[in-house]
Amino acid sequence: MDALMLLILCIIIIICLLSGIYIYLYNRIQDFVVKINEVESIIDNNLRNKYDNINKCVSIINSDESIKKDDDKKVFESIVKLRNRKISNFDLDRKLIDANNQFYSLKQKYPSLNQNEEIKTLSKKIEDCDEKLDVNRDYYNTNISEYNKLIKLFPTNIVAKLCKYEEKLYFDRKDMSDDDFNDFKF
Repeated sequence: MDALMLLILCIIIIICLLSGIYIYLYNRIQDFVVKINEVESIIDNNLRNKYDNINKCVSIINSDESIKKDDDKKVFESIVKLRNRKISNFDLDRKLIDANNQFYSLKQKYPSLNQNEEIKTLSKKIEDCDEKLDVNRDYYNTNISEYNKLIKLFPTNIVAKLCKYEEKLYFDRKDMSDDDFNDFKF
């Protein structure tokens, strides 16, 4: 009887120990999932703010009489068309970078835009959004690196497989684990 009780006690201790290890490893992964979700939300808000500010610039540029060329006024057509499309934050970020570059080239081409107070204010807001996006992208990618390490390394890989966690891509959508070099877009 004593041997049976000792065996049951050992089994209970082993089950409790394994459960504790599982909970600890699960919580480590969850910690990174929460951090990643939070920074994704922050990035999303900053991208929306940048998009809104660039859209306001589009309105001002289209109404500016000193810009006479239709080609220059149509530079931002792709941004205006984004209103009705559903795209990922990764793609939106790339399109906003292109639009931002076009905006600054127009500012250089037409000095009257640099004199416009609304444009100055919006330019400052866009720069602020860019700074926040840079910081948040770095934070996101750092946490993605740690998360992906946990997903691949023993013993957290066992918990990850049980919970169906998968490796995530960096913010720039580069998949470092494949042989596809076309995803390295700038």
